[in-house]
Amino acid sequence: MKRTLKLAAMSAALMIGLTGCGLSPSTGTVPEASPAKIQPMEGLPDNAKATVTSKSFTEQILLGKITVIAMKTAGFDVTDLTNVPGSQPARQLLLSGDASLLWEYTGTAWLTYLGNEQPVDGSRKQWEAVRDADIPNDIVWGEPAPLNNTYALAMNRKNADRLGITKLSQLKELDSKELTFCVDPEFNSRRDGLTPMLEHYGIDRGTSVSEDNIGLYDVGAIYQATADGACNFGEVFTTDGRIKALDLTVLEDDLDYFPSYNAAPAFNGEFIKRYPQVKDLMNQIAPLLTDEALMEMNYQVDVVGREPSDVAFEWMVDEGLVAKP
Repeated sequence: MKRTLKLAAMSAALMIGLTGCGLSPSTGTVPEASPAKIQPMEGLPDNAKATVTSKSFTEQILLGKITVIAMKTAGFDVTDLTNVPGSQPARQLLLSGDASLLWEYTGTAWLTYLGNEQPVDGSRKQWEAVRDADIPNDIVWGEPAPLNNTYALAMNRKNADRLGITKLSQLKELDSKELTFCVDPEFNSRRDGLTPMLEHYGIDRGTSVSEDNIGLYDVGAIYQATADGACNFGEVFTTDGRIKALDLTVLEDDLDYFPSYNAAPAFNGEFIKRYPQVKDLMNQIAPLLTDEALMEMNYQVDVVGREPSDVAFEWMVDEGLVAKP
């Protein structure tokens, strides 16, 4: 049976329990913000509480901090439970009601949590499928952002200019000696990874692409290897700040091979029934969350070394969502 937490009565005992599982409130603070486009919600009770969670990688922490700032500006007493280690623990917090909302990726929900083997073609249709499938779980999905943190292939600038390549469908026009790849072992072998991607674009692995032309790297090492020219094409994630830092060129997936991983706010059902106006609040934010915006924010954190809460706050001020006090 699902356990439902009354957010208005969240206790210290709960926090101790979460700490015991490695899930404790974020110790970092967010900057104080004044209202701008985001205004205090009308009719919100003085004791309105919300708990914002996120996973532990940079982009998720940024989305979580943006949400903490937004909810506080709207008038909520916010518990910052961002930076939770692992996808499943963050999902469980939402399911149980121990968290009110989480920015989640449609592809992750569909393939990992909901157990489907094939993605749904098209970003909107994928979101609709997840939205409908999560209804029995009492999770309500808000409108998705343009942000689509999916797989892609990238090149260093020199090789991109030399080969004149801008999209994946052009790979089959290249001489086989140019078809060199840097990928991680999982992407190399998974059923929605490199081999079916090549087939999708009319390229046969083993003839057009020899095994000697496929280099296996840790995910983090691929970016530098691609920048250094160890291969012509490196596996990347579309919003990673290292794309900007290393001046990599991302190729267009013009035949729509890669699954959609659009970020969208996912709400605990009981919470959103109590405060349905939070959907409108997130709708102010979601359209502004583009691949370019998150790539820049990820860059500021991962490469420049800034604090996620400061980067999130600065972006919100620049977008006019909140103001400096």
